[in-house]
Amino acid sequence: MHVTAETQVDIAIIGGGLVGASLGCALAPLIERLELTVAVIEPASLNQRVEAPWQPSFDARASAIAQGSAIHFARMGVWPDMRDQATPIRQIHVSEQGRFGATRLRHEDLGVDALGYVIPNAWMGRVLHRRLKTLPLDWHCPAAVEEITPAARGYRLGLSTGEHLQAGLTVLADGGRSGLKERLGIDSREKPYDQVAIIASVETSELNHSTAWERFTPEGPIALLPLQGQAMELVWTHEAGRERRRLSLTDGDLLDELQQAFGDRAGRFRRIGKRHAYPLSLITARETIRPGLAVLGNAAHSLHPVAGQGFNLALRGVMDLVAALDSGLSQGEDVGSLAVLNDFDARRSADRHNVIRFSDGLIRLFGIDSPMLSHARAAGLVGLNLVGPMRRTLARRAMGLER
Repeated sequence: MHVTAETQVDIAIIGGGLVGASLGCALAPLIERLELTVAVIEPASLNQRVEAPWQPSFDARASAIAQGSAIHFARMGVWPDMRDQATPIRQIHVSEQGRFGATRLRHEDLGVDALGYVIPNAWMGRVLHRRLKTLPLDWHCPAAVEEITPAARGYRLGLSTGEHLQAGLTVLADGGRSGLKERLGIDSREKPYDQVAIIASVETSELNHSTAWERFTPEGPIALLPLQGQAMELVWTHEAGRERRRLSLTDGDLLDELQQAFGDRAGRFRRIGKRHAYPLSLITARETIRPGLAVLGNAAHSLHPVAGQGFNLALRGVMDLVAALDSGLSQGEDVGSLAVLNDFDARRSADRHNVIRFSDGLIRLFGIDSPMLSHARAAGLVGLNLVGPMRRTLARRAMGLER
């Protein structure tokens, strides 16, 4: 369905990326059972990416998916296809440079097949959009929202195509880059870390054995996530400005410096792909709900990548919104009613607070260069190895199995 006159829809999803596409898939049971009308507005053309033969790329960005997120994808019916390009994380090794302390989390200790998975973002998007193509959605792609104004029941959206939508519930899942939040007067709190992450694929001399590495150094944390074969996704954090020198290095010189900073635990670094640099901040929207409006994903919160929780937190938000809609609509509430959205916010509040506090606290603790704190951090890492229940609780929360 694609019409030119003003169209009434129950839900308008602004953004067809990973979060918006996940929401569309998660809404499938409500679309079928309640005949909800759902529109997706996305500025990038998607058909070519979905239909073209899959070409794995060494330079492709990837995301760490928690075990709980895999369960959510299974409920959407997309996990069997998603798993085709997923590399399991069976062990996580956390250490601090120059200190004895380390902690290891193993899947068998927690009774799960994997602690999580690493999946190329492009593959996740392809699988989600293939599922979306089977649903009766109102696609507006490529299109952008140029006007967004409150209406009697929901919001009125003016699109770059000249079309207009009247939506009972509008969901901002555009990553916060479109400026729609600002146009609606939704401010964000921003705490810059004064850090920049260099992200790239690297190849090692050894098989990765499905191990994810987190190493804290005086310059910032280094994370390595296992990909297929001997490839790994590198996230290397630098003090803002210091990344420029490394970005200008030859591949060989950069690999030498990475080897010196990380050590030989993962083998020798032999190859590095295209480098991407991202300034790091903790950004949280001051409002995530209004009557007829919900904010999801990076539009609601942008976290430091050290704890690997950004997309997993967003996906839990997707599932909580669908649960609140299911509950509210079954009780006769309107799709964008404040009762429904307050329920959604209540479901999200503790999880969002705990994850933000954990990831922010981790960065600030390991960012302080103090011998006393270094010993305390080492003792804490060793302690996590020794105190089984504490380790299991933290791990299950990180996997999205507990809140």
